[in-house]
Amino acid sequence: MSGGSVAVIGGSIAGCATAIAAARGGADRITVFEREGGRLRESGVGLGMHNDRYAELEAAGYVHASTPWTELNRRVWTSREGDAERGHEIGVQPFPFRGYGWGDIWNDLRARVPETVDYRSDATVTTLEPDADGVTVVLKDGARERFDVVIGADGYRSVVRETMFPGLKPGYAGYLGWRGTSPLPLDEGVAEQSEAQTVGFPGGHCMIYPIPDGQGGLRTNWILYTIPPGQDPAAAPAPPERTPELMKHLQALVTDHFPPYWAERVLRTPAEKTLMQPIYDLEVPRYATGRMLLAGDAATVARPHTGGGAVKAIQDALVLERAWEKGGDWDAVLGAYDADRTAVGAAMVELGRRLGRAQVDDTPDWSAMDQGGFDAWWQGQHQGSDRKSGFGGHALKRD
Repeated sequence: MSGGSVAVIGGSIAGCATAIAAARGGADRITVFEREGGRLRESGVGLGMHNDRYAELEAAGYVHASTPWTELNRRVWTSREGDAERGHEIGVQPFPFRGYGWGDIWNDLRARVPETVDYRSDATVTTLEPDADGVTVVLKDGARERFDVVIGADGYRSVVRETMFPGLKPGYAGYLGWRGTSPLPLDEGVAEQSEAQTVGFPGGHCMIYPIPDGQGGLRTNWILYTIPPGQDPAAAPAPPERTPELMKHLQALVTDHFPPYWAERVLRTPAEKTLMQPIYDLEVPRYATGRMLLAGDAATVARPHTGGGAVKAIQDALVLERAWEKGGDWDAVLGAYDADRTAVGAAMVELGRRLGRAQVDDTPDWSAMDQGGFDAWWQGQHQGSDRKSGFGGHALKRD
C-alpha cells in the first residue's frame, strides 16, 4: 500500500522512527508535530540497548554502527559493606548491552527522517477530531489540518491516547526514579568501564554505567529508584513535588547506603542536572483504533526496569513499516500493527511491575546475598515470562 497523508504527533525517538516507517511505507505527505522548540539533541541522559535488539534494528536500518556507544558485558550487583571502597559483591550477570546517550540515538534517527517529511518544532497539538476516513489535527494557534492517519508518539501524556481512550492515564507506581550523568568518570583501565554496576539499598537500587560524553570520552550515567520518605507506595495517588528537602534526602540516602566509590560518582552530579522521574505504567486496550495508532510511551508505559523502552519505541516503527508493506488498505495496516504490538506492550508492562516489586517495593536483604541466592531471586522475577521477553526488551517476530 502506498499514498495518503500521515501526521506524527511527537518528534522524539518514537516520532522520528515512525516518520521513517511512514516514509518507507510510501505515504505521500508526512508531517511531524513536535511541541518543543529547537532540537532535542540534549534531552534525556543514557540508555542501554541489548546486543540482540541492536542487531535487529541495525539490520532494518533504524540504528547505525557509527552512533557513539560503549560496550557493556556484565552487570555487577553490590551493597555497602562498612567503609569498603566498592562494597560487597552480591552477584554478577552477563550483560550483553550497548550504552548510549539518549541524544545520540535521537540525533541518528532525526538525520534519517527524509527531507520530504515536514518536521515542525514548537508545534503543539491540542485536539484531534477523528471521523470515518481520517483525523483533523487542531494546533494551539488554532490551525487545522486533516490527515488520513495520525500516529501518537507524544509520550506518556499523549493527546492521541486521550482521544482514543478518554480518561485512560498512566498510574503512579508509588516511587521515583532519579537520573543524572556525572562528570566524574570511572577509573581508567579497570573492569568498570565495561560493566553496569547496580547498588542495592533498603527500598531501592541504583544502576550505574558509562556512556559516551560526546567528546570521545566517557561519562557516568545513573538511575536510582527509591520510595519517597514518608510515603506508602500502595496508597500514594500522585508523586511528590521536587523540593530541596527531597534532594537532601536523595543525597543522604546515597551517602549512607552506597559504597564510597559509587556514592562519589552519583553525588558529583550537579543538582540542576539531576532529574526526578516519577515512575508510571500503563497498558492500553489497543494500539490502533479507527485511523489513529500509538507508538512508544504514548501507548505502553513500562517501568524503566525492563531496560527496553527506547528499543520498543523503535520496534513499534519497524513493525508498522512491515505492516505497511503487507497491508492492502488502512484497516489492514493498522489491524496488523495492533495485533502485534498490543500483546508485546502488555507483556512488558507486567514484567516491569514484577521487577519493580522485587527491586523497589520489597527489596531483599542485599548484604546477606551470595551468587546462588541472587540467581534464585533474579529467576523468580522472570518466572512466567514469555521466553522472547525479558530484561532488554522483546524479541521481534521473524517473518
